Amino acid sequence: MSDVERVVGKNITILFEGARCIHSRGCVLGRPDVFVPNVEGEWIHPDAATVDEVRELAHNCPSGAIRYEARSGVDAEPAPVVNTVRIRENGPLAFHAPLAIDGKDEGFRATLCRCGLSNNKPYCDTRHHEGGFTATGEPEPKSAAGAAPARRDGPVAIEQLANGPLHVKGSLEIVSGTGRTIARATEAWLCRCGQSANKPYCDGSHKRVGFEAPGNVRG
Repeated sequence: MSDVERVVGKNITILFEGARCIHSRGCVLGRPDVFVPNVEGEWIHPDAATVDEVRELAHNCPSGAIRYEARSGVDAEPAPVVNTVRIRENGPLAFHAPLAIDGKDEGFRATLCRCGLSNNKPYCDTRHHEGGFTATGEPEPKSAAGAAPARRDGPVAIEQLANGPLHVKGSLEIVSGTGRTIARATEAWLCRCGQSANKPYCDGSHKRVGFEAPGNVRG
């Protein structure tokens, strides 16, 4: 488990897990007085903003690196009404759902590697940049997305298959980077080796290229 920085404010506590951060910079651009960039020592200041402003910063963090602990009178982070995974251009898979990854509760937000290069699998560590990974964030639906299911929320379980894809189970809307629905599913196998010709889905290329990554059962 990676280290989590815990900064206690008067009304809300901010949790920051650096290993999950993908440097989307929403925090330092949105509230540079709360998340102060390029300084030594203390850089997170919960009391520089209102409770609602801190909560908004956390909710807008796609990786789940920023979370908060509810104090008296502060609502906990709500689960999404519609579970989604957004396909980032040349980058990771951004999930927003009540997530259990390999059986462990991981909150509501996570960005998972799909280039195969991360040293922090299943999480993205931004090595897609230096590795020159290219993959569209706007794939064409292979078939009609289908009608919305009766239930669009609820738990989503993600399992890393050894040397293979991510096996995802639960109601999920697969969405392009610009918000276009690619598919609606209750089960999917999503590529994480970076080699599939059918991204974001697995097409078995991990076996052809000898992809190696830990997992619970063989992919």
